[in-house]
Amino acid sequence: MASGNLTHLTEFILRGVSDHPDLQMPLFFVFLVIYGLTVAGNLGIITLTSVDSQLQTPMYFFLRHLAIINLGDSTVIAPKMLVNFLASKKTISYYGCAAQLGGFLVFIVGEIFMLAAMAYDRYVAICNPLLYMVVVSPQICLLLVSLTYLYSLTTALTVSSCVFSVSYCSSNVINHFYCDTVPLLALSCSDAYIPETVVFAFSGTNLFFSMIIVLTSYFHIVLAILRIRSSEGRRKAFSTCASHMMAVTVFYGTLLFMYLQPRTNHSLDTDKMASVFYTLVIPMLNPLIYSLRNKDVKDAFKRFLKSPCQAFKLV
Repeated sequence: MASGNLTHLTEFILRGVSDHPDLQMPLFFVFLVIYGLTVAGNLGIITLTSVDSQLQTPMYFFLRHLAIINLGDSTVIAPKMLVNFLASKKTISYYGCAAQLGGFLVFIVGEIFMLAAMAYDRYVAICNPLLYMVVVSPQICLLLVSLTYLYSLTTALTVSSCVFSVSYCSSNVINHFYCDTVPLLALSCSDAYIPETVVFAFSGTNLFFSMIIVLTSYFHIVLAILRIRSSEGRRKAFSTCASHMMAVTVFYGTLLFMYLQPRTNHSLDTDKMASVFYTLVIPMLNPLIYSLRNKDVKDAFKRFLKSPCQAFKLV
């Protein structure tokens, strides 16, 4: 099973977060709680931004799609991971592995550019408030989201095809808890130069262009806030983008650490910890970041609790 050409390989073995037997059950419950909170939090954001009339703005349109992406990202990873904590043989089929890698890439690239779109939205809201509803019109919002999904899908198909074009001869044991590019290519016994180059090029390009959008947007936002004379005005302007700034800092910081290391410095065990953070912990944290620091979302949640039927327009 672990030898031969790629076409003869039918499954991979995932080592998981830890292969220590005594840790499997505690880790299962830890990640079950994380995934449960992720599902509840993101479904809550999706529901509130869909049904509440006061959250029908571009900012919450993007937030709804960020929640959809976060839910998708964790769902691609967590269920199989949880099953493997309880299984004696932690396997994933060849096609299941390819599908998991493709799904992961769709959502992680989607999150990168959705956060960039949200940064642009905040830039227009603070720097050009009078033109906000014209510049960030419903048509523009739909176009940005559609392009994000289309580009994410294209990237996923290209990168996963390259990764699964190599041969495996010595081992089918993936030192990870899901099928990711780096641990998969580490198993290759054929020349992986082209797939590694493609992975590095896409990772670097995506991070570079999305970070340019984010940093440029926030550079102008900071300048605009500093020009506001009243401290109350500055505080109010800053509060409209504080949640997004926090989410961006955590997400991009983890991705930069993960993907822009030279290959020689890569530690797969260190990468696993970073991966836990951006595939499972960040999707759980984002709904908390955007709800606990956001008065509109908290007010919408209170209205929903008071009259859920009216929120869904059932009465």
